[in-house]
Amino acid sequence: MNTPMIAITGTSGSGKSTVSKLYRNWGYEVCDADIVARQVLEKGSNCLVKLVEQFGKDILDEQGNLRRRLLADRAFATSKGTEILTEITHPEIIRRIVAQWQNTKSSLFFVDGAVIVGHPLQKMCSKIIVVQTSPQIAVERICQRDGISAEMAERRLKAQISQEELEKAADYIIWNNSHPTALEQQAKTVLQRLTEEDFL
Repeated sequence: MNTPMIAITGTSGSGKSTVSKLYRNWGYEVCDADIVARQVLEKGSNCLVKLVEQFGKDILDEQGNLRRRLLADRAFATSKGTEILTEITHPEIIRRIVAQWQNTKSSLFFVDGAVIVGHPLQKMCSKIIVVQTSPQIAVERICQRDGISAEMAERRLKAQISQEELEKAADYIIWNNSHPTALEQQAKTVLQRLTEEDFL
């Protein structure tokens, strides 16, 4: 594979999507693993059948569609639940991401996802960009974005990989605690290093 795959990762609420949008606007292909994850959970999928076995029939509505928030609440309530969700969905998510990567025309292929470090996709990535923010800001963003309580947002963060583990795996860290202009400048600096130094 000639085109390097670059991970953009971080905990929920860190601002991964904002960084991804910048790279997409600058002409690079960005695969959103969240979108792929939604696609593998469409009505009638094999993944959905397995999730019902683990988390209960009521995670589906009367039409057989996934009640996403109910699944998230159950899966992210414990680290074991998160692990089960990952084991069921990840193989199919990775298969679809790799297919997109193999067909890319972009000189760099970015993949945006929260669950990369410590999982099979990490080994396929040439470099890892970690987007970080303070836990307090992350909780505020999650509450605003998903319309959930601070307690639920904190529980979701606790079920995810720690910032310390992410930092250990990172080739680059982008801090998203201040103004959007500062975030954009950091993203530009990382891109410059990727294009001018890492993949000459």
